[in-house]
Amino acid sequence: MKIALGCDHAGHPYKEQVLEHLQSKHFEVKDFGTYSDASCDYADFAHPVASAVEKGEFQYGILMCGSANGVAITANKHQGIRAGLAWNKEVAMLVKAHNNANILCIPARFVSVAETKEIIDTFFHTTFEGGRHQKRIEKIPC
Repeated sequence: MKIALGCDHAGHPYKEQVLEHLQSKHFEVKDFGTYSDASCDYADFAHPVASAVEKGEFQYGILMCGSANGVAITANKHQGIRAGLAWNKEVAMLVKAHNNANILCIPARFVSVAETKEIIDTFFHTTFEGGRHQKRIEKIPC
């Protein structure tokens, strides 16, 4: 599975650990930045991740910023993107099972690295339920 990974300065302290965690699970990961803790704009990293998923170059994306709201809002501007914010493993399960999210957004200022890894693992071990949820997704304009 191919995953696009991106963050702003608030997510940067977690990114290397997330990258290693994903690679240890044998995912192919591309790091879209940022590459330092220097202040930057989340949209500069959310757009390239969302574009790569939108084009089908990657099956999924993971974005991190302080609250995860900025990256989620940005990513959801792209056609066919369903970016969902998850701050615990229960929400991660629902965002995949019910919303079939293809980009997972994590609020780095509100979760630990260990929680981040649990959120990611839960997301990737969850299957979209389809059925009534598919019908709802179809009502989202593309």
